[in-house]
Amino acid sequence: MHRFRTVIAALTLGVPLAASAADITRIASSFEDDDPFDLFLDVGFERTQTRAKILREQLSAEGGLQEVNELWYKGVDARLNLALAFGLWKDLEFSFKLPIVFQQNESWEFVSGVGQSNSTIVNSCFNADGSPYSAEGCVGRLFSMPQESYRGGLGNIHFGLAYAFFNQEKDSTKPTWIIGIDYEAPTAKQRDPSVDTTDPDGTRGNVGDRVHKYQLYTSFSRRMGAADPYFKAYHTIPVRGPKAYSNCDQAGSNPTNLGAPGNCFTGPWDRKETGIQAPSQTGILFGVELVPFESAAKAQKFTVDARLMGNYVGRGRYYNELSSALRKLLTSEDYLQVGGQIGVTARAAQAFTIRASGNFLYNTDHLLTSETIGQDVDGDGTVNTNPGSPELNPTFDWRYDLASRRFRAIQSTTFRFDLGASFAF
Repeated sequence: MHRFRTVIAALTLGVPLAASAADITRIASSFEDDDPFDLFLDVGFERTQTRAKILREQLSAEGGLQEVNELWYKGVDARLNLALAFGLWKDLEFSFKLPIVFQQNESWEFVSGVGQSNSTIVNSCFNADGSPYSAEGCVGRLFSMPQESYRGGLGNIHFGLAYAFFNQEKDSTKPTWIIGIDYEAPTAKQRDPSVDTTDPDGTRGNVGDRVHKYQLYTSFSRRMGAADPYFKAYHTIPVRGPKAYSNCDQAGSNPTNLGAPGNCFTGPWDRKETGIQAPSQTGILFGVELVPFESAAKAQKFTVDARLMGNYVGRGRYYNELSSALRKLLTSEDYLQVGGQIGVTARAAQAFTIRASGNFLYNTDHLLTSETIGQDVDGDGTVNTNPGSPELNPTFDWRYDLASRRFRAIQSTTFRFDLGASFAF
């Protein structure tokens, strides 16, 4: 007779998976004596909202650095997550996941006290190559304010393998221990940040980063009466994929958005050096699933899940909070995400489960524009920053990558809500 289990799948960029303790250490197992085949089908809606205040460095009257308020940023990602998992062998699972991104919208507006007259964004003094914008003074514009961006489409497909070294359902003296790998394939259409996506009635921009991502993880849980504590750790390794975007792709169409466009694809400034450099991520989570009600005879169960989590996001050049506004990949500092989650699960029968959860993360302060100025090509110990130097990084922008002009995200928070249904066969 088939054994019924439950699972809610959730796909997130860069944070721990939204899953119950049973999901973190569940495994689809086939060819068992009493269970020839396990299959799980999951449908879930996920909405993630990130909000941050964006500051900009300036030189003070005394010659030191100060940071002034500029913008409020808000990003909203709403998607439908579809997942299928089945047992390949005893305690060996294969999974397939596909997100359908309904919207990936961003907006920027001035903070209180800042407007068209005093914002450095619409009163810029320099060109991308560091030259004065105009003899008339600071009359340049980095981007229009306020502004909104609209994206959507099919996301990257995930494939996964997981194996249970120990399974508490088979041996009550041991915890359940899972190791696995999740591979995110770069199947979504390439996101080109230089494309105008500000028309709400126009074609939505694409969402793909064209990066392979390999997540290695391990998870543990141990049911003890009405409590099921659990733990999970993971590390994500990014690898640039085919047709990954490079800022130098703008050298012909929009050279004014690059500091040294003439260096593109020459010397050390090949596509690898000027293209996307997705960050690695390392995270842990631990929590407990409490079971205030359970009826084994009717296969009914109600649980409350509480957890804490932390995630480290490394330095990299990728799509951040200002990329759609500045129309290019930007180099962000590394930062931490810390927070928690609370969720509830209701299993009405062995074959059907519904659940909901809310997740809150605080993102530590980090620079959003911190591109390196160049490379010491001739080996003299310094980088020649004179105009026309082959050592200048073509994607470095003197308007906002130079210290005293950089942008920083502070007070950054992410809230995610998940609602899903699971079917097991």
